[in-house]
Amino acid sequence: MKKRFRSALAERGAPSDELTDIDDWPVAEGFRIADLELSNRVVQAPLAGIGNWAFRRQSTHHGAGLCISEMVSSWAIKHGNERTMKMLRIDPREGPMGFQVFGTNPEVMAEAARVVEEAGADLVDINMGCPVPKICKTGAGAALLSDLDTACAVVRAMADAVSIPVTVKMRRGVTPRESRPAETARRFEAAGAAAIAFHPRAAAEEYDGRADHAITAEVVAAVDIPVMASGDILTPRQARDVLEETGCAAVMIGRAALGNPWVLGAMATGRRSTRPDLSGVVSEATAFAEDIRLALGDTHAGPYMRKFYPWYLAGEAVPTERIQEMLVAPTLDDALELLRRVAA
Repeated sequence: MKKRFRSALAERGAPSDELTDIDDWPVAEGFRIADLELSNRVVQAPLAGIGNWAFRRQSTHHGAGLCISEMVSSWAIKHGNERTMKMLRIDPREGPMGFQVFGTNPEVMAEAARVVEEAGADLVDINMGCPVPKICKTGAGAALLSDLDTACAVVRAMADAVSIPVTVKMRRGVTPRESRPAETARRFEAAGAAAIAFHPRAAAEEYDGRADHAITAEVVAAVDIPVMASGDILTPRQARDVLEETGCAAVMIGRAALGNPWVLGAMATGRRSTRPDLSGVVSEATAFAEDIRLALGDTHAGPYMRKFYPWYLAGEAVPTERIQEMLVAPTLDDALELLRRVAA
């Protein structure tokens, strides 16, 4: 994943060949997930350890039509874990959003869905895509795809428990050889899923190779519910091409928007990215950091933001040693002062 993300960052410094001023831009059209109306076809992906309300608010502000939270443990929700319950906060400035939960017990997942609905979410998403061993070894995440009876029971229990849409974020399977993604998606639809977010790599592949969206097209053709395509969609041109080539309802954007939220607006409109000069990038990063401070508190905001300084400054003429100073700054305020000096 780190190697692939470095590649994505490198592209930010390359000359752009993106389309501009396109009137007929399919990504700009709205779509529906059950009764939920969405203004465009750009969805901010669930990102573990990142997708809190501050990040979702930023994504909404820059053009995402729907935002999904970082994954939240259903068992932690059931037991009222203090840190987990803080993760269920929704900011009034957010647009349409959903919480993603993970787990394997249908009753516990249904209870988590009810809590999510009461928190004010517009939908609840089930994580069946995470390939990380510490999640999969519990049977959750992508591992749930190896037990479709249980997976369908989870979908059915959650759909019966709430009135908001229940969606599934899934990979093609656990291994390429054992994958039956079209059949799996049909079973989830029959169990009550209102939409599928689909990543065409198997869990065993993690992020190797390129995402084969011909497989996404097979899933789209297999179901009547919306399918959101995920994987290797980094530019507006790629967003349009995947939408048109697969027939999917929307594109789900993850690492492309980290430190570059302006790309969400470019994808949603077909216009060239409005990414500003270095001073504007620093202003955006600083404002985001202040929201993160509100979301996480000073103690946790500093470490969280250390991931973002290299992401924001990728492609900018900033010496590596200046960025390194931000990464070792003892407090958030110290790091932000160094960031402001870069702009000055």
